[in-house]
Amino acid sequence: MKLKQRVVLLAILLVIFIFTKVFLIDNLDTSAANREDQRAFHRMMASLRVELDPRLDHTLQSPWEIAAQWVVPREVYPEETPELGAVMHAMATKKIIKADVGYKGTQLKALLILEGGQKVVFKPKRYARDYVVEGEPYAGYDRHNAEVAAFHLDRILGFRRAPLVVGRFVNLRTEIKPVATEQLLSTFLTLGNNTCFYGKCYYCRETEPACAEGDIMEGSVTLWLPDVWPLQKHRHPWGRTYREGKLARWEYDESYCDAVKKTSPYDSGPRLLDVIDTAIFDYLIGNADRHHYESFQDDEGASMLILLDNAKSFGNPSLDERSILAPLYQCCIVRVSTWNRLNYLKNGVLKSALKTAMSHDPLSPVLSAPHMDALDQRLLNILSTVKQCTEQFGPDIVLVEDRMTLSHL
Repeated sequence: MKLKQRVVLLAILLVIFIFTKVFLIDNLDTSAANREDQRAFHRMMASLRVELDPRLDHTLQSPWEIAAQWVVPREVYPEETPELGAVMHAMATKKIIKADVGYKGTQLKALLILEGGQKVVFKPKRYARDYVVEGEPYAGYDRHNAEVAAFHLDRILGFRRAPLVVGRFVNLRTEIKPVATEQLLSTFLTLGNNTCFYGKCYYCRETEPACAEGDIMEGSVTLWLPDVWPLQKHRHPWGRTYREGKLARWEYDESYCDAVKKTSPYDSGPRLLDVIDTAIFDYLIGNADRHHYESFQDDEGASMLILLDNAKSFGNPSLDERSILAPLYQCCIVRVSTWNRLNYLKNGVLKSALKTAMSHDPLSPVLSAPHMDALDQRLLNILSTVKQCTEQFGPDIVLVEDRMTLSHL
């Protein structure tokens, strides 16, 4: 064989060797990542049931100190949280030492300070479990039970970006009024035998108060994030106009995602994939009202998109508002880890997991059966949307490997 032919043959063999090695390494990495996703899923399923237990073993810290230490730029709480039941028990039972009107917003809430100085946001019950909110997908009052369900769904999806939420019953006469500020106290009234309040907010009206059954009011409490992690508010790139007859650009421009990808913080880092994770989360819960979102300040796009204010959810189980998924079907990308988790939750696993996760909440049953059934159907719609993307662009383009090392040191 001539020297030139030998050189060509060796070059071909070298290319084949390099290609084979790279292919095998990529496959090994992908396989290892998939195995870790599966292990993470099994760990989540094993720790789903959270019993509200006041005991804190092997620590002298308070529940509030523990929860504050959990928070890092990419997680509100870690994957393994043996103290979660104790923290949530404290949220549901600790003495209320101050009550005030809620922070700025459109919906009724109260800001409570619990024994030990921990702030929580209280959202009162407005609807019965089986009430169906008709009209626009963002219509109606906040749903307190939706906050509880959304938090546990965040656990199940493995995002860990929602602040802790638990149901709580409060006695307005003995627990709230004696420690209420004058501003909050001035909004209390009695209708029949029921104690009511209407608070201070954009849509709060004396004619539309939230009323207890007698003095006992059902609600949700959301743990306030530590003050050392100040929040920054962002306009959601797929936000609605909320004006009849006026569409947002994303509602008529199918290439809108290309424009988003050219603007900060969506042009680099994890933020765009966070937006798509959030679209999946919001579609499952039926939340079409995420016009803004929060991250931690000075994050340069590296902080997570925090899943705050999920109460405009679980309004109508028969309405699957596809436009919530616009970031997914317009960008046609999704994290591999999110895709894997969604597939593990098929065939009724999602509904079963959420039911188990919420079983020890004081408000249990948290959701009506139609809302639970709707989750599984919406999951199939999400999987179908991703499949359409992979058929059009290929899985190598659509399924993005984006795993970030998280530190809780």
